[in-house]
Amino acid sequence: MMNKILYATLVILVFLSCKSPEARKPISVKTASFIDASVERNKKLNAKEEASIEKFLTDKNIDYIASQSGFWYYYNTKSYVDSLKTPSFGNIINFNYDVKSLNGHVIYSKEDIKTQSYAMDQEELFTGLREGLKLMKKGETVTFLFPSQKAFGYYGDENKIGSNMPLVCEVTVNSISEK
Repeated sequence: MMNKILYATLVILVFLSCKSPEARKPISVKTASFIDASVERNKKLNAKEEASIEKFLTDKNIDYIASQSGFWYYYNTKSYVDSLKTPSFGNIINFNYDVKSLNGHVIYSKEDIKTQSYAMDQEELFTGLREGLKLMKKGETVTFLFPSQKAFGYYGDENKIGSNMPLVCEVTVNSISEK
């Protein structure tokens, strides 16, 4: 009898001690304020970059051409031969280039980078350079000014090119051939 009472008491205690699980309340985060702060920070970074690019363009005695893709360029050496064509999808472009900061500091020289072969629109290349090569013919040398979003953007190249860094690249196309 004592065992039955003890067993019944134990069952009742276990039953009463078990509660249904309660859901955790979510941690409320005001995402709108975070997004607003991020937008403001990006506007300030963009304005600062635009100001430095504008200063660069006005300090030079060169008439840069504004591309439809959002970068600037001028021809150091231009080819006026009509038979020479700009590259199209799949063409192999053999070229050299260097990378400088806006203040003229060489980040990567042509010797550092070496001669490149690139299959147009079929391999990885940073956006600005890929779009810039499409404007060039064999034998031309062009100096490009790429804003950071057309270069290496927020992350840089995780080596010598920093975050949100506009770049100046002098590019020479040695040859363009069919695939």
